[in-house]
Amino acid sequence: MNRYLSSIRLLLGGSALVVLGACSLAPGQRIITPATLPETGGKYSTEPQQQVNVPITDINLAMLRQMNSASQSQAESNAATLNLFGKPTPYQIGPGDVLQITVWDHPELAAAVGQPTQAQRPADAAPGFLVDDSGNVQFPYAGTLHVAGKNTATVQNELHSRLSEVFLKPEVTVRVASFRAAQVYIDGEVHTPGAQAINDIPMSMTEAINRAGGFTQNADQSRVTLVRNGVSYPVNVADLIEHGRSPSNIYLKNGDMLRIASRDDNGVFLMGEVNRPATIMPMRDGRLTLSQAVSQAGSLNPNTAEASQLFVIRNSMSDKPEIFHLDATSPVSMLLANQFELQPNDVVYVDNNGLVRFNRVLNLLLPAINAGVTSAVLAK
Repeated sequence: MNRYLSSIRLLLGGSALVVLGACSLAPGQRIITPATLPETGGKYSTEPQQQVNVPITDINLAMLRQMNSASQSQAESNAATLNLFGKPTPYQIGPGDVLQITVWDHPELAAAVGQPTQAQRPADAAPGFLVDDSGNVQFPYAGTLHVAGKNTATVQNELHSRLSEVFLKPEVTVRVASFRAAQVYIDGEVHTPGAQAINDIPMSMTEAINRAGGFTQNADQSRVTLVRNGVSYPVNVADLIEHGRSPSNIYLKNGDMLRIASRDDNGVFLMGEVNRPATIMPMRDGRLTLSQAVSQAGSLNPNTAEASQLFVIRNSMSDKPEIFHLDATSPVSMLLANQFELQPNDVVYVDNNGLVRFNRVLNLLLPAINAGVTSAVLAK
């Protein structure tokens, strides 16, 4: 009997030592500082690996001022976006356009225009004078007239000059009946993406978005891209408005493509000891602070979270990852978290406390302890 009791005591004592010694090996997610990354070039190796230190930066007021200053300087120095601003120009006629040319008190010239038929489809051109591929138009008594690249006022004056050689003081009116020479393409988070024809109403950025039905609920207004002549220009609509610049002063040209990014592509990952781990989408203006992200995740878990160990992992897929640390137990922590702007694909991680790690180890070892005690009793 004493032998069996001694066996049980030895088993329990050994298990207790294992539990106490294994707290540092607790399962689950943890961040151990200082963090290092093995430099293996993406390949597995059995040889000793060189460790690359990843700096961990504490989030404080000085760091936030530096980040805000750098962000503001970058926005102000984006000369490429500023070059997009300009003034609207009159619509220039191009190949494919259809002109309506009227010479008053001369009905015989109206017969050249043609009449619409009942079988006319929406995609068909309106009746009128079609501008050919060379940019020319034919008109009775005026011959061939080159109109591409000119506005209606210029064409009207030239027609008046030619017809004056045949008619006495002709009254000529020229307007575009069908705009088909120029168009832009709107893609992404708008209600009706697709091609939009440029007409005599200046095609500003806001006009183009409105014609496409406006932004959807999932649109990220801070990540609008204008592609022109093979070059992409990032446009932050929310930031422009905040700094007193109207996107209505950005005018699109023929062949431009405008793409509005989705908020789903720029999420932030909340992991660790939060009540609702999830992917958090940025606001419609593209911004998302650390406090907003934690709030949307249901805040920290009061039972398991180590509030002093809150980390933001940035550029994890690049050669220069960054890690930021915030002690959320400090009274000023929420002030700092409310000013810390997250970036797309950031990982926010909240570490667990020591008691949680101890409980997890204990839960793993208890089945083995119970099995050992049961075996000892049965062996009696």
